[in-house]
Amino acid sequence: MGGMDDYQRKTSQQQHSPIRSKLKILLLVLSTNILSVYLFSGSSASFSLSKLSAPAGIHLWDSEALIRQLNSTESKLSLAHSQLSDLQNRLQSSNSLLETLLQELGGRDQSAAAGGADPDGWREELSGEAKLAVGPHKLPFGFTTNLDTDELYPSLGAACGRYRDELNRYMSYEVGGECPPDDVFAQRLMLKGCEPLPRRRCHPRSPKNYSGPVPYPASLWTIPPDTSISWHPYTCKNYTCLVNRGKAPGHYDCKDCFDLAGRERVRWLSDGDFLDYGIDAVLAMRPPGTVRIGLDIGGGSGTFAARMRERDVTVVTSTMNFDGPFNSFISSRGLLAMHVSVASRLPFFDGTLDIVHSMHVLSNWVPDAVLEFALFDIYRVLRPGGIFWLDHFFCFGTQLNATYVPMFDRIGFRKIRWNAGRKLDKGADKNEWYISALLEKPIT
Repeated sequence: MGGMDDYQRKTSQQQHSPIRSKLKILLLVLSTNILSVYLFSGSSASFSLSKLSAPAGIHLWDSEALIRQLNSTESKLSLAHSQLSDLQNRLQSSNSLLETLLQELGGRDQSAAAGGADPDGWREELSGEAKLAVGPHKLPFGFTTNLDTDELYPSLGAACGRYRDELNRYMSYEVGGECPPDDVFAQRLMLKGCEPLPRRRCHPRSPKNYSGPVPYPASLWTIPPDTSISWHPYTCKNYTCLVNRGKAPGHYDCKDCFDLAGRERVRWLSDGDFLDYGIDAVLAMRPPGTVRIGLDIGGGSGTFAARMRERDVTVVTSTMNFDGPFNSFISSRGLLAMHVSVASRLPFFDGTLDIVHSMHVLSNWVPDAVLEFALFDIYRVLRPGGIFWLDHFFCFGTQLNATYVPMFDRIGFRKIRWNAGRKLDKGADKNEWYISALLEKPIT
């Protein structure tokens, strides 16, 4: 607490001239305003604080000189305010123009990427069966906590919105009648990202004079009868043509894999020290009977699954029908085929598979981001201790250590076996490489 001395000092200060106090307050306000203008207007201001200092010989009680100085300062301040106002107007105009431009560009990007700013707007452009199929559909009993909504959207690939005309075409048919012969068209739509396709209310064409399957286990290594499928989507019109295609000129996907008496007969039977691994050697790395179920990604005609079936391991084979009835052929062998592309999320729950195998399909033709998502998805569906068998992964030498080795390290697999070797069938100057590896999902 203050004493009498403090009280006397305060009383003395309060007795100063009111004019002098007002002048001090005015100077303080002016100084504050001028400093604010200086800070906001930057170096462009035509004055500085030093110019506001009272000139030599002028004292605070020299009111006339002080007023002249204040008038000069006021004039400079008015000019600065004018300049600052002009600058603010220009900035506002620029910001308005920039915001308009960004909004227009954003609208165009959204329209190109999702069929318009409205995420459901593209659905309004559908008609008939397509519009009915994609929904949404109100749930008969209203809101349910299982879905956290009162409506149901059937599963549909996000990219279907990009290809509305094609989607309408795919969904144009007679309800309850025969589906159009559009297998190739439908698969191309899937590969563009419209996967899964919507369901249809029509009947696929059945083969004429249909023949049933060959009994298991003979079916594993028997060419199916020609009357087991419809041949309209394919260049070859019988299995004899497909078997001999491996000896014919031209490029085809999995060119010789319908010839079960050829190279398919010896695949994965022997284990080398380099790129070729044998099934028995791989299974021996785990306790007997603990590798029971798995997936072969892009498994061609299903021979890997057939070899595993002979060893009491059930393997689902995913494949596409690239000018050949790969899915039908696999099924005729008594194996399970799954018609999904490499870009599709694997339809298995987390940690449920003992082994995942892929030969040739996962390679450098897949965009890096898509490939990394696929590898993480494989990691997801494998159980702890499960094996990812990467079989003849193809890349260029410049990509090996720069792109793919770091990518596999990021996934988090543990390397059991890892081999990299030159691919020389097109010449050593091509600098092409293969990777074969056995990778384990760690047990944490």
